[in-house]
Amino acid sequence: MAGKQQIVGKVVGKATARFQPVGPRKLRYVADMIRGKTVGEAQALLGLLHRPSAVPIVKGLLSSAVANSGRGDGEDLVIAHIWVDGGPTIKRWLPRAFGRASRIRKRSCHATIELTEPLGSEEVQ
Repeated sequence: MAGKQQIVGKVVGKATARFQPVGPRKLRYVADMIRGKTVGEAQALLGLLHRPSAVPIVKGLLSSAVANSGRGDGEDLVIAHIWVDGGPTIKRWLPRAFGRASRIRKRSCHATIELTEPLGSEEVQ
């Protein structure tokens, strides 16, 4: 991930959403928008975004990572890493003219998110 912003810190929450019926390219667009933002900012941004591919991140992935962190609402947590990998592709056929057939590829993806505490909020022991 050359050129991408990396936030280093202790991972406090992680979640994975597998076999999402969205193409990975569409979901990467949404993932790039929320990378490096706090959970509160990401939820506000995704709530206003008119893209169907934002629904798996809002409903499942982000809320699951916050719940896995055990930090209550988790509004101050930062999305350190989020990545989307391609999943299996289902191949279908569509009849065309003159007895031919064309292939339809129904793509899926796997998305993973890791949350960290904001920098400078380490507890002194």
